[in-house]
Amino acid sequence: MQIQSKQPHIGTTIFTVMSQLANQYQALNLSQGFPNFDCSPQLTALVHLYMQKGMNQYAPLAGVLPLREIIAEKTEDLYGVKYHPETEITVVSGATEALYAAITALVDTNDEVILFEPCYDSYEPSIRLNGGKPIFVTLTPDNQYKIDWQVVKSKISAKTKLIVLNTPHNPTGTTLSADDLEQLAMLVKDTNICIVSDEVYEHIIFDGRQHYSPICHPVLQERTLVCGSFGKTFHVTGWKVGYCLAPKALSEEFRKVHQWLTFSTVTPIQYALADFLKDKSNYLSLSMFYQQKRDKFIDCIKNARFSFTPAEGSFFQCVNYQNITDENDYDLAKRLTKEIGVASIPISVFYHGKNDYKMLRFCFAKDDHTLEMAGERLSKL
Repeated sequence: MQIQSKQPHIGTTIFTVMSQLANQYQALNLSQGFPNFDCSPQLTALVHLYMQKGMNQYAPLAGVLPLREIIAEKTEDLYGVKYHPETEITVVSGATEALYAAITALVDTNDEVILFEPCYDSYEPSIRLNGGKPIFVTLTPDNQYKIDWQVVKSKISAKTKLIVLNTPHNPTGTTLSADDLEQLAMLVKDTNICIVSDEVYEHIIFDGRQHYSPICHPVLQERTLVCGSFGKTFHVTGWKVGYCLAPKALSEEFRKVHQWLTFSTVTPIQYALADFLKDKSNYLSLSMFYQQKRDKFIDCIKNARFSFTPAEGSFFQCVNYQNITDENDYDLAKRLTKEIGVASIPISVFYHGKNDYKMLRFCFAKDDHTLEMAGERLSKL
């Protein structure tokens, strides 16, 4: 039987490769972006409560209404933007589903989609599976991975359908500014270009910075689909619960795709999250919590010969190792896992041309003991 692959160039993801390697060599896994500590006992108790109450059957396609209502309330409170819970908010089975559904809803054959690389690895395959063509804007550590909007302007054509944003950014830990939003708005005003904004780390932002979502700008808000994640926010990545915010017309197209992907998302967890979100401190405290994790990791690697700029947000700290070795980043990441027992992610895998800037990404969403052990081992380099 002959099978013609729709994705012949897609192999095992780097996250699976490095996590398997970490398991094989009993290494500290600072590669994949998940916490190694548990969520709030209150949250798990709420899930149990709603299971016992019998909330165990299909949820509505768009999600249970109490959760959509509290998402609407939170969004208006934080950003001053109103979304109707019945028509403009959709609960989904993780942000990866939200991203795929958003891209599928908008991208057709030969449409062009602008991506800022290094970029999360699900974006490009989702575009290509829908017949689209990714157009890359390459960001480099030389200018702190900041976007040159004149370069973006040069990439826009009559075929441009979509621009994908990610803030705070994975893998680099950078964030967008108000000026970034203004320049983007000037480029897309009076066009039919839409925005998909990956904001799974919206509450994990450091040093007093503000999270600038494109929905904060009126020109961008009307054309933006925001993809969010409760898994990242509440240390429950295995629950795979996310959501999409979008104006009614865009939400209608998004839901047409969502219904064929998962239709609905796990019911008792939705009710539990709705209750948990009522206490704003459960998400407003995250910036300080993870900033302490970032600072702890930075302190732990102070004796290593890395150079770096502290992450502005996300779970991740990128480091440059050119003072240590000339190895390519993929080989070094594997060697560090095997020889000193710390797994990381090579940044080159997030570039379509595998650009090697001698950078590794470490996840600091770990308990302090793990970060301390990782620092001791990395300082031996």
